[in-house]
Amino acid sequence: VQLQASGGGLVQAGESLRLSCTASGSIFRINDMGWWRQAPGGKRELVATIPSGGNINYADSVKGRFAISRDNIKNMVYLQMNSLKPEDTAVYYCNAHITTTARSGAYYWGQGTLVTVSS
Repeated sequence: VQLQASGGGLVQAGESLRLSCTASGSIFRINDMGWWRQAPGGKRELVATIPSGGNINYADSVKGRFAISRDNIKNMVYLQMNSLKPEDTAVYYCNAHITTTARSGAYYWGQGTLVTVSS
């Protein structure tokens, strides 16, 4: 199983970006999906999660600006980021709990995509 993230880049404050992440491999079911980020010198922190059913959660710092969504047919998760701020600068990682065709479950991580917001 692999997760491949894309969509990062350099933008100015106030602009938008959309991150995408595709899961591939021997997937039986994708359960929770989410986005995390790690700023330079900082710890990895949760940005947003979207379960297969249930409530979406956002970090307080991104509420009202970011929106997470998923496409269960394409095995993808998205993060629409609006009104970006310099403090949003980080490497963004997608994450998913996946049950494989061998019926084993685990969390998988994408490789990260860099978002840089200039002031």
